[in-house]
Amino acid sequence: MRPISGCGTALITPFIRGGDAVDQSALRALVSWQIAAGIDFLVACGSTGEAQTLKRKERLRVVELVLETSEGRVPVVAGATSNDTEAAVTETKAMCALGVQGILSATPYYNKPSQEGLEQHFLAVADAASCPVILYNVPGRTAVNLLPATALRLAGHPNIVGIKEASGDLTQALRIIQSRPQGFTVLSGEDALAVAMIACGGDGVISVTSNAAPGPMTTMTRLALGGDVAGARSILRRLFPLMEANFMETNPAPVKAALHLMGKAENELRLPLLPANDATRDALRSALQTATGENT
Repeated sequence: MRPISGCGTALITPFIRGGDAVDQSALRALVSWQIAAGIDFLVACGSTGEAQTLKRKERLRVVELVLETSEGRVPVVAGATSNDTEAAVTETKAMCALGVQGILSATPYYNKPSQEGLEQHFLAVADAASCPVILYNVPGRTAVNLLPATALRLAGHPNIVGIKEASGDLTQALRIIQSRPQGFTVLSGEDALAVAMIACGGDGVISVTSNAAPGPMTTMTRLALGGDVAGARSILRRLFPLMEANFMETNPAPVKAALHLMGKAENELRLPLLPANDATRDALRSALQTATGENT
């Protein structure tokens, strides 16, 4: 397996108008554009991909399409998350069988398990996996925080190769970076903190913003990884308004609106999420022009 590092896009799942089905042609075009722009890896069926409102057959088909379109040019990681450990294990096995290069597995939502419960959950997922597993800590969505001590214990499992850290707490990420075993990857789950986390020793970012700005996000990440923090910071300043606009409402409503403004996807989401409002779309228009130099 190639290391999962650099800038990876947490892909949206495009829907046809009305939202009844996945827009397969739009997804293929999005993947091709991402790769042409230089993205390092792709993540399908995460929270940005609205995985929890995709039917199981749809999730598998989305991952198949991403794999088919990428043709091995970049690693593909598949989301496999559930608040039912048995279901997470089943999903992990199915995604690994498709030939993905990694699994992204988030902390179980709603149940609010203890740290011991989280550890046992992820050990079950890792034991079942036939491909590497990346932990995903996103307490803002799941209401539970995977503490550094727990993440570091899990890092001892041979199938657990990294973590997407999206707590928004740079100190928490630094604790993992300082004590991680060799080869354990720490990826920012917050676009705006990616440069700072890399400067502290992190390995990259799984990005929402790169859906609409894959080239600038990848360049920023590579500059930071190469030690050119000043160069990375210059691009961050240009991208920051878009990063902020992407979270004016619940992800992925804003980024889908951005891609719609760019002509790359319908502005369709599945309930309970709704399309972004007018104020968000106005902010996105301005931010896209700043980030990419293109009028929308």
